[in-house]
Amino acid sequence: MPAGAGLPPAAQGRPLVVICHSGHRSQRAARILTERGAEAVDVKGGMNAWSAVGLPVVDGRGSSGSIA
Repeated sequence: MPAGAGLPPAAQGRPLVVICHSGHRSQRAARILTERGAEAVDVKGGMNAWSAVGLPVVDGRGSSGSIA
């Protein structure tokens, strides 16, 4: 999303969950989205933390995925 751009229609008026690999970029992104009026939360620790507690990682086809 370019700086200053509004949210895409599909993201407006609904809660957003933001995640990245380690949690640093998604934390900043969630803060920016919240400042723009969105209801956004960050997955602390990112996909590394997600996977470490045994939560599923899947690819776009629903098959077992990996964290690169």
